[in-house]
Amino acid sequence: WVPRGATQHLLIAHDGQNVFDGKTSTHRRSTWEMAQSAIRVSEHLGLNPPAIIAIWHGGSKQDEHGRAKDLSPQRFFQEDVVVNLANVVKADLAHLRGDQYLNMIFDQIVPEILSAYELEIPLSNRAMIGSSMGALSTLYAGIQRPEQMSALLALSPHWTIGGNRLVERTVEELPKPGTHKIWMSRGTKGLDREYKPFQDLADKLMLKNGYHLHRDFDSKVYERTGHNEKAWAKYLPTALKLWLSE
Repeated sequence: WVPRGATQHLLIAHDGQNVFDGKTSTHRRSTWEMAQSAIRVSEHLGLNPPAIIAIWHGGSKQDEHGRAKDLSPQRFFQEDVVVNLANVVKADLAHLRGDQYLNMIFDQIVPEILSAYELEIPLSNRAMIGSSMGALSTLYAGIQRPEQMSALLALSPHWTIGGNRLVERTVEELPKPGTHKIWMSRGTKGLDREYKPFQDLADKLMLKNGYHLHRDFDSKVYERTGHNEKAWAKYLPTALKLWLSE
């Protein structure tokens, strides 16, 4: 999605099936309403809205675990983070493609789209956003390809899949403070309720590592919200404001 007129910002979104079109979305035709939120927030801040590239994951009937393979923090799981799923064995980890997925985004998809629309957007004005496994992939992208963006917006990171060690590896390897803005959030219902101890640990480690709350790092708890696009769409504008505000 490209706004009318020039834009100086780019947002790269995971789970592209759920970003724009209710016909392809996972839950009850609900989407992130991302373009609408981007327009409202940008108008409030006196900016032209960002362009948005929504990346579809590879999950399908033929590859039912394709989404998890794409959005995995591959290196962590292949090194020392134990996947907390009973049906995943070590041999499965050889088929993860989180690194390949990110390389495809930054080396192929983004350059081709920017070229096609004749957009010149500084790397410092680019952000990535995702939820659940997409939130993990967003944070992992900041580790694997930190030069490609300056903001990481991670809604409901699916910490439970790797527990405390996943939290530790992720926060340890994030860019040093001063170069990136990082957003994390969770709800209190359903799957999001299980994230509390892990997000509490992430918050503690982020502050210990020198990030400053409400300056270059925000961690929000949204009461009575769950793990779905409808919930994320409601507080998406707040995350966008962290990124787009000076």
